[in-house]
Amino acid sequence: MSLQTTFEFQLPRGYLDAAGQLHRDGTMRLATALDEIDIYNHPRVQENEAYLPVALLSRVVVRLGELPAVTPAVIEGLFASDLAYLEDLYERVNSPEPVIFEAICPSCSAPLQVQVSLNE
Repeated sequence: MSLQTTFEFQLPRGYLDAAGQLHRDGTMRLATALDEIDIYNHPRVQENEAYLPVALLSRVVVRLGELPAVTPAVIEGLFASDLAYLEDLYERVNSPEPVIFEAICPSCSAPLQVQVSLNE
């Protein structure tokens, strides 16, 4: 069994760079303990704790389209829906708890729970 440490994603809207190019496809890696601890030393986080998701995502999003690097400025420039998407993805891939969705059986319409593993 191997551990999946990177996760591909596609942003709902995409990051629009200064040249007008849209970047939607990316890769996020699992966060390390250092990522979650060291982020509190970031000057912008110390000024305003609401900046924490921006600083943290700029560390764990390792690729976004053709951009040479994913910096805090890139994360700042995301549309709100894309930021929310990445925050949700971060929580899902770094959570020790299984992801469980409520669903309805398409055949018999019975309610059921579906567990999704992002690590396989």
